[in-house]
Amino acid sequence: MTQTAPTPADTVRERYRAAEAAEPAAWNQVLQVLHAHRSVRRYLPDPVSEDTLRLLISAAQSAPTSSNLQVWSVVAVRDPERRARLAAVAGHQAHIEQAPLLLVWTADFARLRQLAGDHDAPLEGADYLEAGYVGFIDAALAAQNAVVAAESLGLGTVYVGALRNDPERVAAELGLPSSVFAVFGLVVGHPDPSEDARVKPRLPQPAVLHHETYDLTAQRAHVADYETTIAGFYAEQRLAHSWRERVLDRLASAASLKGRHRLRESLRNQGFELR
Repeated sequence: MTQTAPTPADTVRERYRAAEAAEPAAWNQVLQVLHAHRSVRRYLPDPVSEDTLRLLISAAQSAPTSSNLQVWSVVAVRDPERRARLAAVAGHQAHIEQAPLLLVWTADFARLRQLAGDHDAPLEGADYLEAGYVGFIDAALAAQNAVVAAESLGLGTVYVGALRNDPERVAAELGLPSSVFAVFGLVVGHPDPSEDARVKPRLPQPAVLHHETYDLTAQRAHVADYETTIAGFYAEQRLAHSWRERVLDRLASAASLKGRHRLRESLRNQGFELR
């Protein structure tokens, strides 16, 4: 039996689990891909070709970059043993080993430091916190472009922030020089259809969208409503989760950061002064 394609309103409704979602005023394939995003954590063994990888990187390089500094790089990891070692850093997340490709996105000032050295030019500005922000933001913008490109090709993705559990170990594994820091990983592969992962509902727009000035009080009711909405999603996925408990536990203490409380130290160990 042929399955009917979802309408734009259906797609937006699924993102929020909101029955009252209106028909969008405009729609296209890019919006469809963006709204249909889901994290994939089970993959088929089929490889991701070099041609596809090059296309993902060209999409990534099409993202905005502050002052055209382009202070990011990415390491493509295919070797199963290396992916297994990186998975161990990230709490043994099985999809890192299962998928054929792990992309490790880095904030990269080594390239500009080398350029400055070649031309005997100062680069003091790279030692300030602003530079660290730019590197992290540039890497995130580039990676998200790659995600959209991958999903438009029918591939699945999932971000791996847990590589920051032990940045020094990741740097050693990938041979990162000083002034290059692994910001996060991105698993890329062909989704296993047996996973049956669904689009996870997000907070209602009134909880995140403010007009002219920020209104914290108005968010409270919408955040409370979201706890009920996402409970239905978790039940469908057979997960005994509470969003409220998960987010509060995630930031409850230094220990709950699972090693990432050392981030400032790790950045400095990797050559980021952060003045």
